[in-house]
Amino acid sequence: MSLNVASTETIWLADHVIKPGVSSDEGDGDEWPAIRAKILAADILIVGTPIWLGQPGSVAKRALERMDAFLEETDDQGRMVSYGKVAGVAVVGNEDGAHHVSSEIYQALNDLGFTIPANALAYWVGEAMGSTNFVDLEKTPEVVTSMVSTLVRNAAHLARLLKNSQYPSDQ
Repeated sequence: MSLNVASTETIWLADHVIKPGVSSDEGDGDEWPAIRAKILAADILIVGTPIWLGQPGSVAKRALERMDAFLEETDDQGRMVSYGKVAGVAVVGNEDGAHHVSSEIYQALNDLGFTIPANALAYWVGEAMGSTNFVDLEKTPEVVTSMVSTLVRNAAHLARLLKNSQYPSDQ
């Protein structure tokens, strides 16, 4: 059995200056262009967000806002620049809403040209109005570990398929 090796990078968007807007570069001081380049160089994008008031966090929404530029950017075959990229979602929060939050992000990613594999969601929600946060848990719950494993396995499988057989172009 051969092992596949993947490299990953976590980018904490809150640590960067990401100006509001819907272009790939909003000018002086905007750190989005370098982040955008990393997204487009990757085969798989996982968008992680907390649940705030039943909604995706504002930082995740800002990233989606900036990826709006993908709608008008094409590769050398005339396809949206994010075609062939696979995306998944990770959500944490102390209230219900993981399915709502993921559905908002899935729809945006789909509109932007990303492909969503089966079971591309891993989430944990604590007790409503509770005080325990995911980072405070002594151990990751088995059900979360299982969801993450499925997300990774399916995303990697789909990314390999798309790498070997990209979506057709209109050219």
